Amino acid sequence: MRRHLGVGMMALLLAGTTACSGGSGNKENAGAAGGGPETSVDQVELRIMWWGDQKRADRTNEALRKFEEKHPHIKVIGEFAPSSGYFDKLNTQLASGTAPDVFFLGGNVIDYSEKGVLLDLQPYVDKELKLADMDKAMVEYGTLDGKLVHISAGANARGMAINTELFKKAGVPVPADGWTWEEYSRISQEISKKLGKGYYGTYNFTVEGMDIYLKQRGKQLYDMGQGKLSFEEQDAVDWFNYWNDMYKKGGIVTPDLQVSNPPGDTSKSLLVTGKVAMSLIPSNQFTAHQNLIQDTLTMVQVPRGPKGTGVVFESSQGLSGYAKTEHPKEVATLMNYWVNDPDAARILGSDRGVPVTSKMRELLMLDASAQEQIVYDYTNRVSEATLKEPFAVSYNPPNFTEFSKLAETAVQEIGFGQKSVEQGVADFYNGALQIFGSTP
Repeated sequence: MRRHLGVGMMALLLAGTTACSGGSGNKENAGAAGGGPETSVDQVELRIMWWGDQKRADRTNEALRKFEEKHPHIKVIGEFAPSSGYFDKLNTQLASGTAPDVFFLGGNVIDYSEKGVLLDLQPYVDKELKLADMDKAMVEYGTLDGKLVHISAGANARGMAINTELFKKAGVPVPADGWTWEEYSRISQEISKKLGKGYYGTYNFTVEGMDIYLKQRGKQLYDMGQGKLSFEEQDAVDWFNYWNDMYKKGGIVTPDLQVSNPPGDTSKSLLVTGKVAMSLIPSNQFTAHQNLIQDTLTMVQVPRGPKGTGVVFESSQGLSGYAKTEHPKEVATLMNYWVNDPDAARILGSDRGVPVTSKMRELLMLDASAQEQIVYDYTNRVSEATLKEPFAVSYNPPNFTEFSKLAETAVQEIGFGQKSVEQGVADFYNGALQIFGSTP
């Protein structure tokens, strides 16, 4: 049973009117999104639903009005609300047959694909929907069971956030793409030693980096097709030992500080208080980190393994069409506008992640701030790297929250000296087998 990378279940939605609202006909569009106004065709009405705050709603509605200018025969009704309850509402609408023509999904797109409620967009590719300039990883991300059911609206890529000022103070050169895990360990220890007590080279990301590490060695956390773990216990022993050795040598944040100042909480992160030189973050969090610290940050790719970095573009969220929509061509036209139209890109910006096409990223880079330039440059480098070293898209396994908690517990038990690496990993691995109900 395939499941999707749990990026977080989101959002309550406003009202539920009719699902496939519309006009008296469904004639083919006269032009592609992004061009001038179309010639006359029957009026069509679409509903689109997303989650987010008022700022996102204002941007989205502005983009939809611009779309209507270019496609006068298509009226688009937008609905939005905060994240809590969104999918409960969507599920209710799907069950009653009143879902919007287009709706946003996140890490749970596989769940909806398995329910058979998503429109197959493949028949509209190279017609209403142009994907030639979209990163292949993003196209693959939205292709499930041979059907294109999801168009990413924004992308992120994980990488190393670097505090350049701490590197300068330590007299250590800032690393570049292509460095190794051995270099990463050495640099972390060197920074901790040279800066002294209270400073650390890096956070511990045993859990967050596990799938990256496995991919770099031709394996992965979970095999979606087979429905089972896709690594052996020794793989985990090697990875946990790497971090435990670095901790013993003083290169990483202590277990107690990792708990009290978790890297995922930007307001508490030791990266933004100038006490940690490196941390693994998604690219869309870079600006938030930089805004909280005067030191200059930058981003480099994660250290390489035998088969490369193991990092690909990861969809932040995207658009899917309702399988029962009466206007599939217009749905595809709206999606095409979203990812390929310069006006849409200027209005929407990077609110949902960087654009998923290289041309739109290049367009936004022209007027980007210094911080945004770093993010665009980094994501472009990741995109280029995946062309030479492609990696399969990963989807989070079922019960991913439970699995992550199990892994975090193992890290803490080892870090606080309650268990040896071997015993901690053995308990973690056996627990993972029970969670997934399978053997490797």
